[in-house]
Amino acid sequence: MNSIRPLIFTLYFGFSLFINAQTSENPWAIAVGADLINLQGDNVDSALTFGAPALSLSRYISSGFSIGVRYGLGSAKPQENLDLDYSYLDGVLRYNLSEENVIPFLFGGYGLSRFADETDKEGAFPSSESGKTIFGGVGVDIPLGDQFNINLSTSYRGTQEKNDSYNHLQHIIGLSYNFGAGDADGDGVSDKKDECPDVPGLKEFNGCPDTDGDGIPDNKDRCPEEAGSEELQGCPDTDGDGIADVDDACPNEAGSAEMNGCPDSDGDGVADNVDRCPEVSGDTANSGCPWADRDGDGVPDKNDNCPDETGTAANSGCPDEPIGLIDFINSDENRILFLASSSKLDNVDKATIDKLKVLLDQYPNASITIEGHASSDGSDTYNQRLSEERASSVKAYLVSQGISDSRLNTVGYGENKPVSSNDTAKGRSSNRRVNINRSARIKVN
Repeated sequence: MNSIRPLIFTLYFGFSLFINAQTSENPWAIAVGADLINLQGDNVDSALTFGAPALSLSRYISSGFSIGVRYGLGSAKPQENLDLDYSYLDGVLRYNLSEENVIPFLFGGYGLSRFADETDKEGAFPSSESGKTIFGGVGVDIPLGDQFNINLSTSYRGTQEKNDSYNHLQHIIGLSYNFGAGDADGDGVSDKKDECPDVPGLKEFNGCPDTDGDGIPDNKDRCPEEAGSEELQGCPDTDGDGIADVDDACPNEAGSAEMNGCPDSDGDGVADNVDRCPEVSGDTANSGCPWADRDGDGVPDKNDNCPDETGTAANSGCPDEPIGLIDFINSDENRILFLASSSKLDNVDKATIDKLKVLLDQYPNASITIEGHASSDGSDTYNQRLSEERASSVKAYLVSQGISDSRLNTVGYGENKPVSSNDTAKGRSSNRRVNINRSARIKVN
């Protein structure tokens, strides 16, 4: 047993190396080597004997398991004066303890072991010289390159045959070549490791190409045909604004991320590429242009109730309201009462209207609406006509006093807007009236 110590030391040393052995990456392995055997038994006086070749072919299945066959020739010396030819043929099941770095493995199987003297007998494994053998052992693969490995193994082979067969230790040193991994694109990276199996690439990029040579493989490069930076996932940034050209609406003008890479020259929040007025600050809703303002009062025409007259924003673009006229309209004097079925003005009515005329003279731009009303006496049609006649009477008097007809609007509401109940005589009297209201030209909210 002392003679196998160097082999055991070599096995332990092999566990410290890094390898690429028979795994799912390279499922087929063919090996050639030599073996040493040491016969066991009470009537055996044997040292290690050398044999060659030792041949094997195996196929990786899955989950660390491989199956294969092996055949070998050698010699045995059970006694000092007895030399035997040794051969074996086995079926082997192997289990890899790891598929990373070093690959130690366990193996076992069933086969035939032959110990033959010099007498010729029929057959490769004559029954008189062959023993059915069960064996098991351990081994390790040690790398010599991507696909070549040194194989070291030791096993115990036991036989139940009594005739000319021996239990024995077997140690094999061999060289294996692992192959079979597909490489569809022929770039030297197996399909199992190749992240781009249909396109020839580089080993440093796991089989993927780098078309633009920017150090970023095409499968991770958003712009595989234009050299770019890693920060921008392989895309260029022509204007240097930190936004990749592929995402930049203005790739040749430095801009901001908020504007999709475009500048905003007038600072109105509308990027120059979509700003119809890029040099003048405007409104986003108007494509970056200012709104039209015909009267120049700062109130856009779209919001200006008096677009052709300078006004104030507080009054929706119209001139400030005539305060005295508004006070009149909001006072108790803003009611001219009529007799039943009448549209005639009396002296009291005319005195009230004269006050209104003075106010209209003070505010020559102001216009009013004269609203006529009726009580519920009579039919709807009659009351409607009567309310219109009452409004027209007030207008006619103002025109007779010099107020322009264009400043006076009239409307009749019939009996539809009572201020008191029509169920009483007093209430009906209050409803026979004319009120002065503000027209749109002096509009108040």
